[in-house]
Amino acid sequence: MFVDGITVGPVATNCYLLGDEATKRCALIDPGAQAPDILQMAREDGYTPAMILLTHGHFDHVDGVREVLNLLGSLPVYLHPADYPYAPAGPWSPRGLGELEGIHLYREGDTVTLDGLTIHVLETPGHTAGSVTLQVEDALFTGDTLFSGSCGRTDFETSSQADMLRSLARLARLEGDYKVYPGHEGVSTLARERQGNPFLRYAVEHC
Repeated sequence: MFVDGITVGPVATNCYLLGDEATKRCALIDPGAQAPDILQMAREDGYTPAMILLTHGHFDHVDGVREVLNLLGSLPVYLHPADYPYAPAGPWSPRGLGELEGIHLYREGDTVTLDGLTIHVLETPGHTAGSVTLQVEDALFTGDTLFSGSCGRTDFETSSQADMLRSLARLARLEGDYKVYPGHEGVSTLARERQGNPFLRYAVEHC
């Protein structure tokens, strides 16, 4: 498994490349903007995009999807149905993805196969109703659920503080350690967040 990342767009969103090292094919996770830069990263890494995986539907995580498709042609795009066709992020924000022909809707317990990699879908609502965490091998792509030392906002139209606490507690109780690749800010580990993230600790104590 190979992971690389690039920060894009007006609110510094992390887009990740998740690649199968044997086949050199990859998934693009949350291409929120700057599609040419994202594809340049893939070329420099030697990987060919094979799919797009979205942790949730806010504009800053999905606004580069159509440009990627325009540049590469058809690719499967995955999103939770609660965030499709878009998830509101405030009255002045862009609407997000919109209707997309051939969209794949994934839910709790689903898996997505990328050659030798199996990507597990964990529903982690709170930031949006359709937020998911993608678990593959020792990695968690947490979107705007779990950040390094923090968590995502819960003041949007489909947000829920109660759901966020349950989602954080769920992640904290996963067995073992994982690398945490969040939707904003720096990479962490689940062990580090269990020890030092006050939101995660509060969630474990109360959920």
